[in-house]
Amino acid sequence: MSKRDYYEVLGVPKNASDDEIKKAYRKLAMKHHPDRNQGDATKAAEEKFKEAKEAYEILSDGQKRAAYDQHGFAGVDPNMRGPGAEAYGGFAEAFGDIFGDMFGQSRGRGGKQVYRGSDLSYAMEITLEEAATGKDAQIRIPSWEACGICHGSGAKPGTQIKSCQTCGGAGAVQMRQGFFSVQQTCPTCRGAGKVVSDPCTACHGQGKTKKQKTLEVKIPAGIDGGMRIRSAGNGEPGTNGGPPGDLYIEIRLKKHDIFERDGDDLHCSVPISMVTAALGGEIEVPTLAGKAAIDIPEGTQTGKQFRLRGKGIRGVRSNYPGDLYCHIVLETPVKLTDHQRKLLRDLEESLQSGGGKHSPVGESWTDRLKNLFN
Repeated sequence: MSKRDYYEVLGVPKNASDDEIKKAYRKLAMKHHPDRNQGDATKAAEEKFKEAKEAYEILSDGQKRAAYDQHGFAGVDPNMRGPGAEAYGGFAEAFGDIFGDMFGQSRGRGGKQVYRGSDLSYAMEITLEEAATGKDAQIRIPSWEACGICHGSGAKPGTQIKSCQTCGGAGAVQMRQGFFSVQQTCPTCRGAGKVVSDPCTACHGQGKTKKQKTLEVKIPAGIDGGMRIRSAGNGEPGTNGGPPGDLYIEIRLKKHDIFERDGDDLHCSVPISMVTAALGGEIEVPTLAGKAAIDIPEGTQTGKQFRLRGKGIRGVRSNYPGDLYCHIVLETPVKLTDHQRKLLRDLEESLQSGGGKHSPVGESWTDRLKNLFN
């Protein structure tokens, strides 16, 4: 089973402060501690406890967090250090690490500079229903393959690749200033250690060609617009054997005909007739799972809000679904016949003869106007 993103495990954004990370970890640790979970839930709780502990150990350490943000899991995996790393020790290694972090590079075999590939971004538009239930999707993303003409060498077939004379094939040169000696990427070969004098015409000396590949993506239930899904290693390839970047899939929600989403809650406008508003009655309202019934009390005013518990969306980090809020909108009749107009005028006269008891909102508004002008 692949690891989950550490920020996702703790339920915090990438720009979370140290205090927010600590608070999130304490909450998860108390919830999933083996001593507080018994029976069948013990094993699952123990796994989540270990997962949260590992995430906190990385994100609470400034250096490890920076390495993880830049290189993903490869940046904090001790097994990713290549042979020869011990050859650069002490002060020089510290300088190399600093400059490597700044420019996205590190030292590989033979001292050559290896570069992590760039991250890619992909915008995916989904419906509200798909966001609520989740879905499996396929996307087409750019990919790189070894050039079929030069077989990845970057050189024109029949020609030879020469070692860089500037760095002697090491990919890096040393710069001395006083007592200090710092290695930096060779400016001639850019860390490759070799120079292609006659590049391949098919790939222009890159040794790779751009293709398209299909990627399977699992959209989790409850995801919201603006959230991102990280697909590790599906970004652009690294240079000189460096690790690839990551692919970030940004979710965008299509505008829904009926509902508006607010976190885990849903909102919708429900038009009712003036007769239903005056006399009351039962009406049907839509939900993502089907239809539901609402009892409209007698004398309901426009703007009245009805709350249906649990009829919203269960977010990716929520234990319970949100609610559905139905906002009543009183619909004014249009295109009336002469007979209908007469009936309404007769009704209005009858209501006015009863005084303000039939129009509590209007009477209150009239009183406020009198106080304002007096």
